[in-house]
Amino acid sequence: MSTEARAFWVVEPGRGEIRPVTVPPPGSGDVLVRALHSGVSRGTETLVFRGKVPEGQYAVMRAPHQEGNFPGPVKYGYLGVGVVEEGPTDLVGRTVFCLHPHQTAYVVPVGSVVVVPEDVPARRAVLAGTVETAVNALWDAAPRVGDRVAVVGAGMVGCCVARLLAGIPGCRVTLVDVDPSREAVAGPLGVGFARPTDLADARGDHDLVVHTSATGAGLQLSLDLLAPEATVLDLSWYGDGRVELSLGGSFHSSRLRIRASQVGSVAAARRSRYTYAERLALALDLLRDPAFDALLTGDSPFDELPALMPRLADGSLQAVCHTISYRPTH
Repeated sequence: MSTEARAFWVVEPGRGEIRPVTVPPPGSGDVLVRALHSGVSRGTETLVFRGKVPEGQYAVMRAPHQEGNFPGPVKYGYLGVGVVEEGPTDLVGRTVFCLHPHQTAYVVPVGSVVVVPEDVPARRAVLAGTVETAVNALWDAAPRVGDRVAVVGAGMVGCCVARLLAGIPGCRVTLVDVDPSREAVAGPLGVGFARPTDLADARGDHDLVVHTSATGAGLQLSLDLLAPEATVLDLSWYGDGRVELSLGGSFHSSRLRIRASQVGSVAAARRSRYTYAERLALALDLLRDPAFDALLTGDSPFDELPALMPRLADGSLQAVCHTISYRPTH
């Protein structure tokens, strides 16, 4: 039998609504998942909500299980956790992560879900997609024991990257953000914190900088912090915005580098050894670490998502990761 569900759609830039959905019965290779929690990506997802996806990137930026097209109407999102209600016997009743938009129930192929370890709380597991991005970034960046590293931008991705870097012996990690309240998040992550104005004496002294702020000022600061021959790993997505940099200083004389990293492909350094599913399973395993709970800064019921998204998009609601909770329907 089919299942009645509800899903969040971006109807047009800046406006969303919840629409009814009829979910078909699962086939032999499918699972029916009942949602427990989802997370809002304040970077990519709010750019989608504001209609800021460049036309040339429409195909590239499609999310798994997306419906509709940019700029809208579009059903978009990719941080979902739920319980398998129908499917293979070994999965029924298991909590799983899926790269699925915000929806109360959905049917996807078995290969689209990854089982959440029993000792990882379901709400924390919404971070799996973001930790996966951080894992890929560290594979690209190849930080070394004893490195001095700055992470510019204390959003979801930056915080996840900082926590993983903190586990490298001797690695001195500083999380950098213009918002002084993010210092309260840096502490539980086991890293230092600084505002850009605090770093006058640290310029030219970092072995690696990971940039996640999605601003030109943040990328410029990242370059200014680099030691000679060092690299900025840029994880930001700028949408249709333009970025201006001043490259007349030490950029050429110090042979600095800017390298892009993006989760859409497994990093070349591990591509022969990890599939997408294995990389995601690794991210879920890393979420056994309770320090990641510091990123879960708010929670709202699913019915409030249309009113919530504009506040997350314009910054009037401060959040690192705001989660959405789904009430049981039976």
